[in-house]
Order: sequence, then structure tokens, then C-alpha cells
Amino acid sequence: MVAASSGQQRLLVMPDDGGAAVVELIDQAREELLLKQFKLQSEQIEQALFRARERGVRVRVMLNPHTSGGDRWNDEAFALLQSHGIEVVWTSECFPVTHEKSIVIDGHAALIATFNLSEKYFTETRDYGVISHDPLVIEQVRAGFEADWHRSFFEPRLDVGLVWSNAHSRGQMARVIDAARKTLWIQHPKFVDAVILERIVAARERGVKVRVLCGGKHGLSDWDVYDTFSSLRVMELFGVKIRRQKQLKLHAKLILVDGKAAMTGSMNIDRSAFDVRRELGIEIDCPAVIQRMAATFEADWDAAKKYSAPDPLDPTYHEHGELAPDPHFVHN
Repeated sequence: MVAASSGQQRLLVMPDDGGAAVVELIDQAREELLLKQFKLQSEQIEQALFRARERGVRVRVMLNPHTSGGDRWNDEAFALLQSHGIEVVWTSECFPVTHEKSIVIDGHAALIATFNLSEKYFTETRDYGVISHDPLVIEQVRAGFEADWHRSFFEPRLDVGLVWSNAHSRGQMARVIDAARKTLWIQHPKFVDAVILERIVAARERGVKVRVLCGGKHGLSDWDVYDTFSSLRVMELFGVKIRRQKQLKLHAKLILVDGKAAMTGSMNIDRSAFDVRRELGIEIDCPAVIQRMAATFEADWDAAKKYSAPDPLDPTYHEHGELAPDPHFVHN
């Protein structure tokens, strides 16, 4: 499947497009490359960064130092980049976790993604990335990078279609859901926020046909199981159709409204993602991008089966039908 492209927005779908699509983007850099990433564990991406520096590009990288559980996945990549003369720092201490996944290429492209730069996310997970060529979007992603690089205050604009945490992402997501009149398709692994849950239920109550593709228990922390299972059960009570992603691990964060607009990005439907972490998402209205998102969602929906979340307080059926546990696949 060829990545959708139209004007100022282009869509990447993982694992369909794979890491080669990101390498292709990095290889376009001629002057400056800015990369902010939650997890970097990909030799092909690292080699692309080395090539960029060798051809005279100023490459600056910010890596998240540790997960919410304390795992230090980026220490090896940090040392490797340093050894090749690349400017690399840890992300801002203002946030307990920086979950943002972004790349800025010169002044002509910005990638806002749900996927980490890791081979697992290029081959095993459903994920999305939007490449924007809108100058206002590029300038804002770059401004956010510079603020976090220099540990300075950043107040993002609200009128360029970007969704920043911990600034105003909950309100923007709620507004997107509130706009639904016919259909609301949601592909998210976590449901840990009462405000967004109420908005989804309200959409169903006003007659919107709501579909939710979830990931079941796979990748959820023990404490997130309670909220996510309970939220899924509440949605089902109100007539929301729910299926569990089956063929691929679900890491995507996607909301599709009426087949005309969408929101994707790094933030889960999660209080901490809205309130305390650095996250970045984007709103989409490009018809070709929306069309491919919808086609991907429908294919995943057709491959999935109806899912009724088990009682969160009774672990008897929590593992029923679940993918094998993966300690390196955890929804932060």
C-alpha cells in the first residue's frame, strides 16, 4: 500500500510502510534535523542519522531518559549517538515522561507519530504517522523542540492543528469527539480518563454510530486494567460496538469523525498523558490521509472480533484470548 499524500499532509501506516519510510524522510535533510523520541532502538534509523551528520546536517536529538516504570531503554542509543558526534540530550525534566514522537526536517517537513523509532513498531504494531508540510505546523513543532532543548517555557498556539500536552490536549480531543454527527471510530489501547469516556458515551446517546478498536489487556499496566476494562464495559452498556485488535499489536492512537476529520499522535486516552507528560498530536483533514486511515481501520475492524471486557475485579478471564505478554511492549 502506498502512503497517502495530498498537499500539506502525508500518512505513514505501520507496519505497512515500515522503517524505510522514516529513513527516506531523514535522508531528505540537508541543513537541520530535530528528533524528539520516547524510544530509539533501530539501527536503520541510527545509520540514517549518522549519514545526515556526515553530509553536513546539524542533527539534534532529545531522548526520554526512562519510562514511568523506571526502564532506561535509551541509554545505549544515547551513548552511540554521542560517540558519532551527534548533539544529544535527555528530554526536559519539567515532564516525568516525554512521550512525544516527532521529527523536523529542515523547514519543509514535520513528522508527528504514534510509533517509536524501534524495529518492533515498524514490524509488529498498528501505528500511524502524519508528515506535515504546513509551515505553521513545522514552526510550532520546532518551537516546542527548542523550548524543551533549552528548558524554557513553551506556550503553543491553538490555531495550527497541533495537540500539545500538558497544555490543552484533553479539551481538543473532547472537541473532536463532540463534533461527530454520524460516525465515531476510535482505535486506542487505553481508556483512563472520565472526561473523554463521558464524551464518547454522549456521542452514542445523540445517535452517533461509535466503534472502538481496543487492545484488550495486552500492554496495559496492572493499574490501567481497572480503568480501561471499566470504561469499555460502560461504553458497551450504552451501545458502543467494541472489538479487540487481533492480527497486530495495538499501539495506534486514532479518532476518526464522520469520515472527514481525524486526530492522531502520541497521547493515550489517559489522565497522565493529558496532564503531566510531554505529548504531541495532530488534527487531520486531508481527504487522502483520512481515506487511508479509514481503510486501515476498517481492515483492522473486519479482522477483529467482538470484545466484552471482563470484570476488572475478577482476574479469572483477564488473560482469555490475549496475546502473549511482552515486557518490551507497555503502554506508557
